[in-house]
Amino acid sequence: MLDFFTIFSKGGLVLWCFQGVSDSCTGPVNALIRSVLLQERGGNNSFNHEALTLKYKLDNQFELVFVVGFQKILTLTYVDKLIDDVHRLFRDKYRTEIQQHNALSLLNGTFDFHNDFMRLLREAEESSKIRAPTAMKKFEDSEKAKKTVKSMIEFRGEKPKEKAKSNKKNKGAKKEGPEATSPASKGAPIGKPDLPVSPGDGVELSKEELMRKKREEFMQKHGRGADKSSKSSKSDAPKEKGKKAPRVWGLSGRANEVLDYSPPTTNGTPETTLQEDINLIRGTQAGGQLQDLDCSSSDDEGITQNSAKPSATKGALGGMFGMLKGLVGSKSLSREDMESVLDKMRDHLIAKNVAADIALQLCESVANKLEGKVMGTFSTVTSTVKQALQESLVQILQPQRRVDMLRDIMDAQRRQRPYVVTFCGVNGVGKSTNLAKISFWLLENNFSVLIAACDTFRAGAVEQLRTHTRRLSALHPPENHGGRTMVHLFEKGYGKDAAGIAMEAISFARNQAFDVVLVDTAGRMQDNAPLMTALAKLIAVNTPDLVLFVGEALVGNEAVDQLVKFNKALADHSMAQTPRLIDGIVLTKFDTIDDKVGAAISMTYITSKPIVFVGTGQTYSDLRSLNAKAVVAALMKA
Repeated sequence: MLDFFTIFSKGGLVLWCFQGVSDSCTGPVNALIRSVLLQERGGNNSFNHEALTLKYKLDNQFELVFVVGFQKILTLTYVDKLIDDVHRLFRDKYRTEIQQHNALSLLNGTFDFHNDFMRLLREAEESSKIRAPTAMKKFEDSEKAKKTVKSMIEFRGEKPKEKAKSNKKNKGAKKEGPEATSPASKGAPIGKPDLPVSPGDGVELSKEELMRKKREEFMQKHGRGADKSSKSSKSDAPKEKGKKAPRVWGLSGRANEVLDYSPPTTNGTPETTLQEDINLIRGTQAGGQLQDLDCSSSDDEGITQNSAKPSATKGALGGMFGMLKGLVGSKSLSREDMESVLDKMRDHLIAKNVAADIALQLCESVANKLEGKVMGTFSTVTSTVKQALQESLVQILQPQRRVDMLRDIMDAQRRQRPYVVTFCGVNGVGKSTNLAKISFWLLENNFSVLIAACDTFRAGAVEQLRTHTRRLSALHPPENHGGRTMVHLFEKGYGKDAAGIAMEAISFARNQAFDVVLVDTAGRMQDNAPLMTALAKLIAVNTPDLVLFVGEALVGNEAVDQLVKFNKALADHSMAQTPRLIDGIVLTKFDTIDDKVGAAISMTYITSKPIVFVGTGQTYSDLRSLNAKAVVAALMKA
């Protein structure tokens, strides 16, 4: 039983809708648009929303979306067939109205599709009933039931030998087969010579066969030396093959070892390797504003000019054929056209440190987005797929919710309470160091900071934060802020309950009028259940305003595993009805990866959470906000 089936354009106009069990399809469809279609996550054509499962199909040629919804607990095998049949019939029936690409024509058009849909629904349901699962085979119908007890008894020393003999005979027959066809090619006789068969044996041989048999018999008896000489001559024969001198062409009169000096091309365009790195600007701007990550494009023109010079040496005829070969014309794209390009794109993303599963889903989403789309006259498949992939990556790096800490801190000030941020992550990713960087950024924006030392497990964790606090106090002494203490460390030593220390720190910050509380937690692996339970308790008890996951930019597939298991552990071990999960990501060690920036894509894709800060160095000012276009440009470079 279907809940609903709706057809709408990518512009948002609902063309036709079928209401089944559910009263309204607005909520699930809007969730599908926000979470999948706008976020470029259409890799598997399925989406779960609360108790519903939504399956959808995109028609890129006519800019239509077909969505069907049903209960998650149901297993409806005919849904895929139904959505394909509805898509085919609706497109063919209303082709004229849809091809006008005019919103007014779509609004004025009448799409009476109810009777056709009900007919297709009945046919799909009947086809699923016809293909009912076959009954399980009984033991009486099996081959084992037909065997008698006597046939399954094995006598010691008899049947294994017979099997071994039969196996040996079979192997010998296989070996003798090819050798019997050309016995003269071997140097020594294999066995007894084949004797000519007399007519009395029941088999008559022709004269040629008798002569061949006699010749083989004679060669085996007297011609061993001749065989050796012939064998040696055959072994020397391949050495005489091959050219000692290069070929001289008749028309040119000169030797050409390499005839084509043009660079390799793909779809008519030369393949050039652009070796450009991300240039990260050091230092923050005045006023404590974070600079964006940026990549330099000053060498792009020079590289493209140099790469265009070799292609100019190609002949006019070859260049024209190469260009026409890569053109798609006005035909619609199919998966076969994009398959080779998407395979190269997937391998390129994996080489840039994108998780393998994420790279596969991205390419599948791009294929669904472009399948059936009509190409321009001078557009190539490679350029079209690359542009669509770039747009998808930029959209992924700009999630739905954007974290603006400064705005939220000022809102908390008006409510006269501190703004609480909790840092979590695995061991050794730089939580304490980046906490100090964020403290420096907040101090530059004239906010007072209280650092809560809740890492009571690692040796030296409290001393490390004490050193950072002392250095930050030297950079922002109370004298420069009217005698107000701008940064303070709240610590209770080692071996204490981290959740209790965080609660006391928040109460202390409220009494002392601190603007921000930064809670440092101990590093823990995502598979450690007791430590993940303690982290979930800390977050559930203190309800921070922001939970930041600190991850390295060096990891690939491990980033996906860490984020998935951290979110799952927080949800499983939380005592609240609506558990608190990760709100944002801090990406550290970004200065060590060159242009392999795939971890940013993997982390954002798997959680739909924004990357709030990017650590780019060892000093307090080496903190940036993410520039999605710069990261994608570095990711797509060869």
